[in-house]
Amino acid sequence: MKLSEERILYLARESLNRLRAEQLAEIPNFSTALRQARELIAEWAEKGGALDAAVRRKIATLKRKVVEGSAEWEVLYRRYREEELAKRRPLK
Repeated sequence: MKLSEERILYLARESLNRLRAEQLAEIPNFSTALRQARELIAEWAEKGGALDAAVRRKIATLKRKVVEGSAEWEVLYRRYREEELAKRRPLK
């Protein structure tokens, strides 16, 4: 998933504001927390983009062509995404 810097900053700020407003977390240094939240969201988005690209590549290499947006494509996308997630999860 590709997110702009502005969108990442917005999501980070809104997340921290919500945590503070709902009294789920005490944030003594908002600027430090904001920087860390921005880094986490950017990393999450980057990993999601790489995962999406891998799944789309896998579908594109099938012998039969599957039309994006079709029910079959959606099923394959979910299945391959779960497989990729399982591969990328650290072993316990």
